[in-house]
Amino acid sequence: MRINIIDCFEDTVKKYPDKIAVEHNDDKITFLELQNKAIYLSNLISETIGGKINRPIAVFLPKQINTVIADLGITYSGNPFMNLDVKTPIERIGNIIDLVEPELLITSTKYANTVNCLKVKVLIVDEIDFSKTMNKHNKWKNNIIDTDPFCLINTSGSTGTPKGVVLNHRSFFDFIDWANERFNFNGNEIMGSLSPVVFDIFDFELCMMMINSSRIVILDAGLAAFPARLLEVVRNKMVNFIFWVPSIMVNIANLDLISKLPLDNLETIWFAGEVFPTKQFNYWYQKIPNACFVNLYGPIEITLDCTYYIISELPDEDTPLPIGIPCRNTDVLILDENDNLCDIDCEGELCVRGTSLAMGYYNNPEKTAIAFTQNPLNKSYPELIYRTGDIVSVGSDGLIYFKGRKDSLIKHMGYRIELAEIEHIIVNQLQIVNYCCAVYNYNTKQIVLFYENENDIDAKEFRKQLVKVVPSYMVPNVFERMDILPRNTNGKIDRLLLKNKVN
Repeated sequence: MRINIIDCFEDTVKKYPDKIAVEHNDDKITFLELQNKAIYLSNLISETIGGKINRPIAVFLPKQINTVIADLGITYSGNPFMNLDVKTPIERIGNIIDLVEPELLITSTKYANTVNCLKVKVLIVDEIDFSKTMNKHNKWKNNIIDTDPFCLINTSGSTGTPKGVVLNHRSFFDFIDWANERFNFNGNEIMGSLSPVVFDIFDFELCMMMINSSRIVILDAGLAAFPARLLEVVRNKMVNFIFWVPSIMVNIANLDLISKLPLDNLETIWFAGEVFPTKQFNYWYQKIPNACFVNLYGPIEITLDCTYYIISELPDEDTPLPIGIPCRNTDVLILDENDNLCDIDCEGELCVRGTSLAMGYYNNPEKTAIAFTQNPLNKSYPELIYRTGDIVSVGSDGLIYFKGRKDSLIKHMGYRIELAEIEHIIVNQLQIVNYCCAVYNYNTKQIVLFYENENDIDAKEFRKQLVKVVPSYMVPNVFERMDILPRNTNGKIDRLLLKNKVN
């Protein structure tokens, strides 16, 4: 019986102690070496925080082998890890720390000065002498059960502070079990890991490594800006499985790079996080005809993804790819405005029930209560569903199709962003203008900010102020001044009119 993911990892280490677990450039670490360092770190963590369990531990490191050691060390200590993006402005990191109140933050000497202003204990991972005698046991992990938190993932919040989504061990078991059964994963996967450490895709790759003995090949984030070099690394490292956000794949298609750098080793190609334009998808499908292509869908609150579609034939360029059917042991409800099930070809909100659901938002019961609600179709006993805010419909083919959003939440460059948060920061925190409205242009994949002001404000000034407090991916791409922003009958800014203006 599996109790937590560390139990699975220890079984993997027993079977494959000398197999490479993680590879980054010229650095490699075996499963046994990884276990030894993780356990050693876990004991330091437990000593530092007084043996507490089920308390978040933050990690402020770039994507590297030490990050994997940190995440596993935290898990061994009986606590959930919370990876933070080192490129995020420290003020925003401070907001996350203030909300979550982690017991400890693990970082390196390079970032020690950056985090010294934060209200949290700090442990410097590259100052630890891992060559010392290893304690091969950490008693704290034995207290962790499958419904305890495994990790926290921060996602954009409308009031300027990200929400910490709490995911447990069981939900990852469930997803990996489904993936193994549906796609015959067997531990021979060499995963080209391109997603940032703050993405749930990275956590999936960690679990594939721990549970299945699959290898993680860390691909530096900077490679996304040099797609030809990225493909060279994928080829040289014999990567056979990728799970990427479509943005970089679109770039590669537009540059026709696979013609020059064939990816013959790729067997499984997953993508999620945003819409993959069918024209560019078809390029990949034709260039790598023997690979299994899968379009997955699901917000962070549903542990990776809840629906999938295996593309088995070349789709029509004018037809969007479906998001498919529910993953095993996940139920999808498509509800209309009156919480009734929608008929075929009728649009409604996609809602999800099952063990894949997150436990809620950490230290944020109000937001949790809004997103995770009682199933309106079940009046007999407590049963939560997650309301995604995504509008979908089921076609006559039985497949689910994504139509859009019912609110201001978007997916941009693979990141989930509350447009309302951008507006809140500009108006209330930076006080650049009194009124503004951010909308998303799905055709050009750009965030457009409409603002109300007598005179034009230099876009450079907007960007200069914003990059101090938000990550670069949240900075609008286009700024448009209006004398007066349009209002609807109740006096609110007419977001729909502005949205239609750019799409």
